[in-house]
Amino acid sequence: METHTPQFKVRLGLFVAGGLALFILAIFIIGKQKNLFNPVFKLTTTFYNVSGLQVGNNIRFSGITVGTVDNISILNDSTVKVVLMIRKEVRQFIKSDSEVAIGSEGLIGDRLLIISQGSFDAGLVSEGQQLESIEPVETDAIIASLQISAWNAEIITQQLSEIMFKINSGEGTLGRLIQDTTIARNLDQTIINLKKSSKGLDENMEAAKHNFLLKGYFNKKEKEADKKKKEEEKKAEEVKAINEKK
Repeated sequence: METHTPQFKVRLGLFVAGGLALFILAIFIIGKQKNLFNPVFKLTTTFYNVSGLQVGNNIRFSGITVGTVDNISILNDSTVKVVLMIRKEVRQFIKSDSEVAIGSEGLIGDRLLIISQGSFDAGLVSEGQQLESIEPVETDAIIASLQISAWNAEIITQQLSEIMFKINSGEGTLGRLIQDTTIARNLDQTIINLKKSSKGLDENMEAAKHNFLLKGYFNKKEKEADKKKKEEEKKAEEVKAINEKK
């Protein structure tokens, strides 16, 4: 019968002790993450779509991990119930009107639940209470919206390209206006004629003021304008005087 050497027995004992230590450490770490060694209380909430949330995902409050998702069950075709396991010492900070939303660890990380702080004057949450939820925005919906926006931008770009091509080709009113030098010269001449007409009208008005038949009419208008100006100046002085007395 073969017997083992003392060195072999020592190595075997160290191996068993090391394995047992690793097992206990793993149990401790998992238990700490799952709140197996801390007093906890339960809350519930419902979602239309949990968007990939799983049992064991973290729950955060004010950016701190305070619990884990304990259970997810389908109540009906439009409601999914989620049970939250929260550390008991956090209960004093969670309000009864707090809301639960689904977030993620970074851009592509695991899903998690986020509990809002609630209002200042609301009461504390009670054991087993159901909190209101905020439905998550699906990534597929965001991508679909961006895709529609890209299609619309492509259509608008194409239409603008067609308009600019027609303008450069001299098509349409704007195209003819830009490309046809004759139309441009006609517009310039029209503007010059308008300036001349305006100048002539000013000269006629000035001559009418010196006409003895219309002189009385213009003098009356000037007097009315002067009178109105003096009344406005008088009102301004009265307002100024009242403000100085105050």
